[in-house]
Order: sequence, then C-alpha cells, then structure tokens
Amino acid sequence: MTRRLRFNGTDSKNGACPALHEDLESGEFVVQGPPLTDPEDLSQLQHFSDGELAVVVPRELLVHFGPKEIERVPTIIDLDEFGRLFETFEHSAWRLETRRGYASDREDETYQEFVETGTVQWELDDDWCNNMRRQTSQGKRVGRVRIVDSPPTTGQLYLLDNARRNSATGEDMRNLWRADAGRLQLPEEDFWIFDSRMVALLHFDDEDVLLNVELITDPAEVVRYLQAKDVALHHAVSYDVLAAEVAATK
Repeated sequence: MTRRLRFNGTDSKNGACPALHEDLESGEFVVQGPPLTDPEDLSQLQHFSDGELAVVVPRELLVHFGPKEIERVPTIIDLDEFGRLFETFEHSAWRLETRRGYASDREDETYQEFVETGTVQWELDDDWCNNMRRQTSQGKRVGRVRIVDSPPTTGQLYLLDNARRNSATGEDMRNLWRADAGRLQLPEEDFWIFDSRMVALLHFDDEDVLLNVELITDPAEVVRYLQAKDVALHHAVSYDVLAAEVAATK
C-alpha cells in the first residue's frame, strides 16, 4: 500500500536534501539525505545488513523537524480558552481556512441575507470587530488566507463578501484557489497560528460543525505550520483581487 507521506521540513537552503517526511498512517519517519558510501565508514556501523542504506543528515534536521514526544497526546482546549487567545496574543494571529463552508456561518442571519441579495450590510460594532480593531491598533498583525474552489461554493462567496468586514478592522485578508493550494501541497487543515509559537488546530465534522480545538506547541509541529503560512502568503492574492476574478467569470 502506498504510504501517505507528509513533508515535515528540511535544513537545505536550496530545496534539496536533507529532509524529513512522516508517514501519517504508521507514524514512521523517512529520512532523506546523501548516502554514506565510504567502506571504512560503513564498516563502523553496527547491525548493518545487505540492502540497507545509511544516509547522512545534520543534527539540526532532527532537532528542528523531529517530534519531541514518543506518543502524541492531543491537548484539547474549550471554546472559551480558544476565544481568549484572540485577546492575549502578543504580536500576530494568522489563519488558513480550507473548508468549503462552515455550519456557524449558515446559522447566521447574514448568511440568508447574502443568499437573497448577494451582499451583506456588515455590522462593525460587534465584539469580534471591536477586539480586532483594538489589537491591530496596537501594531499587532492579524490575517488569513482562505482557500476558494472554482467555481466558489455559496459559503466561500459569503466569506469573500465577509472579507470586507474583516479588512475594515485591520485584518490582512487574502485568498488562494484550491487548485493552487493543492499544487503547493498546503495542508487541508484549518488552523490559527498565534505569535509563531502556538497553533490552534480546528477539528470539524462532515457537516462543517466545529467539534473542538487542539492546541499544538511542539516546536517541530509549529514550524511545519509556519512553513505552510509562508507558502500561502507568498502565493495568495488580496480578497478584492480574487473577488474581481470571480465577478469576471459570471
């Protein structure tokens, strides 16, 4: 059976090896690097059998991108604690949104307004907007990249309109086509990154209902999400640019 491998990271500065991949099913790791070929070096290896290959990697590869726990035990936080993260972060909060819709959006009165009229008169004086203005006025950076299908779902069009509200509070709102996200091998996960040291991974059911929030602080895991952030930000476009592209196809 073909392995489901996830790229965890590399210490290479030019896109080559060494690199570390994780088998998402078995939990095993695949280490990629230059082979050890000198016979005198190989003779020093213990329990080395025919057909096996030794590779050489820098210590930093395993320090930076290897797991720090033998068995990963998820840390689940409640929604109140999750909400407080948006009030206590020190310098940055950033999200990747990958779903085709969210149950919480569909339950909002503004969703029906959007379905009926194609736009919404957004409220800018609610708790979320007031807090975001307070945070961004202090120089803190808040932003998102939202993945969009072609053609966009109703939920994605709703959020594209909603981005006007987010942007008005100081959030940096960007979008990326799903085909591009796939080509770039971005994770199909919804998550927030706080202060480049903490990830809040959002778990949903098949009906787009938020089930729980998993807090990740393992440096090796956080780095993987930070790499995804860098890639997404580099290729994403401002929400108004993508809105114009969508409008042009109608």
